[in-house]
Amino acid sequence: MTRKESPPMEAFKKYRISPKNTLKDIDPSDKPFSFGTKKDELQRLDELAVELDDLQNTLYAGKRRKVLLILQGLDTSGKDGTIRWVFSRTSPLGVHVAAFKAPSERERAHDFLWRCHAVVPANGELTVWNRSHYEDVLVPPVEGWIDKAETQRRYGHINDFERLLSETGTTIVKCMLHISNEEQRERLQDRLKDPGKNWKFAADDLSTRAKWNDYQRAYEQALQATSTPHAPWYVIPANSKRHRNLMVAQLLVQTLRDMKLRLPPPNLAFKDLVVN
Repeated sequence: MTRKESPPMEAFKKYRISPKNTLKDIDPSDKPFSFGTKKDELQRLDELAVELDDLQNTLYAGKRRKVLLILQGLDTSGKDGTIRWVFSRTSPLGVHVAAFKAPSERERAHDFLWRCHAVVPANGELTVWNRSHYEDVLVPPVEGWIDKAETQRRYGHINDFERLLSETGTTIVKCMLHISNEEQRERLQDRLKDPGKNWKFAADDLSTRAKWNDYQRAYEQALQATSTPHAPWYVIPANSKRHRNLMVAQLLVQTLRDMKLRLPPPNLAFKDLVVN
């Protein structure tokens, strides 16, 4: 693939979760869109960031459609870094980021989707969720806070919720940033060694890591249960940070292109106006 070429959505088929494609089938070290040198890939990422800015501007001007990008992944998978690089050229005017932490006492007093409704994108907006409602079908089952029956019910609620968003004008892009056990170990170790990254490290990171296999199974089940035609899951191999960013940027740009966005028609009332 040359620097100017863009892979079609068909190229993402292997990484889209379906009854035939599961998380286990995808190698976190894959680099399906890697090409040329590091400089070539960084230049391509910048080109995609510029195009994303143009597409987002058209989305914002149209005030009809909405886009929701959901980023999920284990600790150190690179959700923050993905946002930083993919949106490096985008105006903040119509882009919003919501970070989902452990639910507060007030949030726990409501249903698990209550806190999501307030941060869905409005008309013309592109919203990024750094973690999401999927935390509520990952952490609670692994930690034993909810049983299998409740987990299944939540899968159903999520599918209904995302169908509601889709049917009211929201295009949903869901990316699971997939890293290996060894890659996570190295990144956690880097956080401990680097004073500039040490603040990111938390003791909970190690307790979660100790349950690596349980979380892999939880992700496997959640992705299979909630990858739907209106809100499919894409697994993004994330051992390579640069390739991860490139793949997410390409997926998002291609999705916006396929929406066939258009600027609103000019206001003819001003067609003969001369500004002095």
